[in-house]
Formats: sequence, structure tokens, C-alpha cells
Amino acid sequence: MSSEPAAVFTPSSRVRGTLALVAGRDETAAVYRRFGSRISADGYAVGVFGTADAASGWLSAQDGAPRVLVGSDTGASAVLTALTHGDVADAAIVAGVVVDAERTPTDAERTACPVHLGVLAEQHGAPSEGDTVSSLPAPADLAAIAVPVLAVHGGADPVSPFAQAAAALVSIPDLEVVETVGGLHDALNDASHRSVAASIVLWLERLRAGDVHEPVIRRAVPAHEQGAAA
Repeated sequence: MSSEPAAVFTPSSRVRGTLALVAGRDETAAVYRRFGSRISADGYAVGVFGTADAASGWLSAQDGAPRVLVGSDTGASAVLTALTHGDVADAAIVAGVVVDAERTPTDAERTACPVHLGVLAEQHGAPSEGDTVSSLPAPADLAAIAVPVLAVHGGADPVSPFAQAAAALVSIPDLEVVETVGGLHDALNDASHRSVAASIVLWLERLRAGDVHEPVIRRAVPAHEQGAAA
């Protein structure tokens, strides 16, 4: 596969960070056009790749930090495997991690979003960009990952059940898990894609500020609620 990105989405203004996204099984770059456009609109450059090696190489050459590896489905496995090999990124985002490599999703299991279903239907039969790595690293290897990881996973994913996916990732030292309520396998492109993109941008902004655990915004408790609680 080519070491060049299959697609690049560039912010119209100053770059706030860079994401290199590794596609999953039977996916072309078109699958991530909506995601890339939305994230780049918030100032983050997004490149789409077929392998983690290509994504890591491109990411290391980019000036815009933080530099984040992103992977969906088998691309998530490839990203986590790359992280176990050393400092290839400042952080990572994984979506729809695969817990059973033999369980191939149907389109209906991947998403309830009609627009995304249409994109999937159009790209069937096209050359896939997706990485062939399908197995998650062993728990001991995940425990060696030294950067923050955000995991986004469908709460009703029939391919990789949420509880199994969360359990498979628990060894990662700095892990934040976001559940899409009632969501299916393609967590970046499911019906809740707007909320997922917003959650990712909030996480990226915390990462960019220097401490991914320190909130940039938080809900303030109104005085009348404070009184009621007392």
C-alpha cells in the first residue's frame, strides 16, 4: 500500500494539531470524508491511510502538534500495535476495536446512519485502504503504551460488544472510554457522529492544552441547584 495519504483534510486557518487515521476492513478513504471534514473545520488536519506504518511515517513529518494516531475497526488494532513499538504519536484515538477478528460486520451492524449506509454501499467492491492487522496487542503490551488513548465504542455494537471491548483495553494506563448510547460498530460514522466529533474535539483541546485530564470547560452548578442539594 502507498505511504502517501489516501485523502487529506486541511483546516482553512491555523493548524491546531494533526490526526493520521488508519482505515479498517473493506474501507476506502471516502468512508472518512465526513469525519475528516468536520474535524478539520475545528482546526485539526486529518490524513487517511491504509496502514499504521504509513500513518506513523506521515505523522512524524508534520509540524502541527499534538500528533494523534486514529484507528477504526482493524485500524484501531493497528494503531495500538504501533503504539506498543515506541513513541510514534503524542496520543491515540481508537473506535470500534475488534475483539473477534472472525466476526465480519454487515453494513446494518456497522451503522444506523442513512448517509453512512449510502457511503458504504457505494464503496463496496472498491480497493480497500484498510489495514490487515486485526488482533489487539496482548495486555502486557497494551500496558506499555505511554501516551493517552481515547476509545470511542458503540454501546450496542453487535460486532464487538461494549463490555468486551472495554475489558480488552483496560490494561492501557492512560485510557478514557466514551460510549455512544445505543451506537453500532462504526462509532466515528454512526447516527451520533456529530456528538462523537464534538467529544473528540473536546478531548483534543484538553490534549493540546497540556493535560488531557484537566477540563477546558465544565458545568457550573446554578445557585438554586446548590440550595436544593443542601
